[in-house]
Amino acid sequence: MKRVTTVEGRAYGGTNLEGDTLKGMTKPVHSTATKLERIAQRSSEEAEAQFIGLMPLFNESSLVECFHALDGRKAVGADGQTKAEYGADLLENLAELLERMKRMAYRPGPVREVLIPKEGKKGATRPLGISNFEDKVVQLMTSKVLQAIYEPIFRNCSYGFRPHRGCHTAIRALHQTLHRNNWEVVLDVDLRNFFGTLNHDILLDFLRIKIKDDRFIRYIARLLKAGVLRDGELSMTDEGSPQGNVASPILANIYAHYVIDVWFQDVVKLHVKGPVELFRYADDMVICCRFRSDAERIHRALAGRLEKYSLALNAEKTKSVSFDKRGFQAGMKQETFDFLGFTFYLGRSRHNNVVVKVQTSRKRFRSKLQRVTAWVKANRHRAKLTPLWLMFTGKLVGHIRYYGVSFNSRQVGNFLYRSVRTFFKWMNRRSQKRSFNWDQFLKFLQKYPLPPVRVYVPLF
Repeated sequence: MKRVTTVEGRAYGGTNLEGDTLKGMTKPVHSTATKLERIAQRSSEEAEAQFIGLMPLFNESSLVECFHALDGRKAVGADGQTKAEYGADLLENLAELLERMKRMAYRPGPVREVLIPKEGKKGATRPLGISNFEDKVVQLMTSKVLQAIYEPIFRNCSYGFRPHRGCHTAIRALHQTLHRNNWEVVLDVDLRNFFGTLNHDILLDFLRIKIKDDRFIRYIARLLKAGVLRDGELSMTDEGSPQGNVASPILANIYAHYVIDVWFQDVVKLHVKGPVELFRYADDMVICCRFRSDAERIHRALAGRLEKYSLALNAEKTKSVSFDKRGFQAGMKQETFDFLGFTFYLGRSRHNNVVVKVQTSRKRFRSKLQRVTAWVKANRHRAKLTPLWLMFTGKLVGHIRYYGVSFNSRQVGNFLYRSVRTFFKWMNRRSQKRSFNWDQFLKFLQKYPLPPVRVYVPLF
């Protein structure tokens, strides 16, 4: 029999521990952080646990914390209100927000859509949703509650938007799995418009499996159905959670957890001939298969599984990649695949052993250089050479920290060289007269050197 759990982590037959839910929203008996910890503990201990009484977690202290956690430099939503403006009367604004939430009168505003350049495709864009600031506060608290409930039950194959996990965690785990085992095929999976096609009704049904607080579910439904302001016109839809929405990552992970992760771990692994492993970062995922026949079966089954839940494969980009170390050893040509900005390929070690190597993907390399060029052109007149160079090298440090993994030092060094040449080129075009020649610039580099290339993330 399933246990219904309140925010205190004990079953009370649907009764809130504070007694009065509305009072509990503004005067919590225990700290919200403690309650979230207890939720996470109960979820970890009992996989079938269900939760009620979540709305008291939305109180003055928790929303103040969310307010301070949000970045005030981000773009503003459709109402034009900034963090500073909202914070000028913070307690009054939050009190009024909580009063509306008590009366179920709070309704999130429509999301303002902006188009940002799509990496690797010149002229292509992808939509980004920007919520009103007050809505971001509520979304962040919603995300914290959902994370407390679902983080303990998420599977190990999921890496995106999770605490203590990230791109490097996924890359290292995938590399070690490829290195330690023999695989014939890697299924490189691409989902078509994943965030934009999440079915609202299906997602809400997934949430109701563990959450029995109807008010909390209704507010998530309002968040999903708030609409999108596109070129001044309001568009309503029954699918999608805009990228940029603070709560979208956890909602997308919950959707993928039930549709992909649980199905793969509990069903697929029981119906294949050999070992298979899934690595998923949001909608970016690969599946390692010992046998090619398993990869073909999974490919067909995955397409059907996704269609059942209003998702779809991108047929042009989803492919089976030959990645057989034994075949490579025998002289058979193998293929490559990209994952999280890196290209995985088979190569030789210094001792002539077959090893799995990685390097910056060509697509990501080109797009990053384009961004370098755009930044230098846009900022070359805004400061003198030295402060501009220090800002520029600070950005290069970020690139080195992400791409500085085992086997990739040469590509990182190549990127730094190309970036410096780009900087030199456009700084010399600040006026009709050349600022300096290459020899003079090399002397400048001796005084203000580039950040060193180093391996920040060893894969072994």
